[in-house]
Amino acid sequence: MRTPLILTVFLLPGCSAPGGPYPSLQPRASEAIDPRVPVARPMNERPVTAALAARLAGLVSEAETGNAAFDGAASAAERLVGAAGGPQSEGWITAQEAVTAAIAARKPTSEALGDIDEIAANALQTQRGIAPNDLAAIQSAAARVSALDERQAARIDAMQRRLGI
Repeated sequence: MRTPLILTVFLLPGCSAPGGPYPSLQPRASEAIDPRVPVARPMNERPVTAALAARLAGLVSEAETGNAAFDGAASAAERLVGAAGGPQSEGWITAQEAVTAAIAARKPTSEALGDIDEIAANALQTQRGIAPNDLAAIQSAAARVSALDERQAARIDAMQRRLGI
């Protein structure tokens, strides 16, 4: 019985920590901020950089120019699809080649859309974020080019369904 009591007496001081300044248990200033309250203004209100605006305008212009070329190719393909005969006929093959040409004419639009996505990805990677006005400009350009791309894809899909591809 004596041995455990002596052992406890000698080991008990080893379990206590030396005195010192302990952290306060009072609420911190950051805990007083309600996380549900919206931020009053964006952190970075600078305007869109001129280089970014010019690059985005150029990409939108390329997509619109490419859309005009696509419209011509798609119209020709739609005429041939309407006149195509049965599968594997000469008219069907000609219509399929015209549809392929229309698909190739989509290249400027799809490249512009990819370049806009690349601009956003590079900004996120190199700058660790995108300023709000830059983000709005990128999203606006992407929406315009994406709308062109979706219309082109719908026309191609309609032609391919009519051909049974």
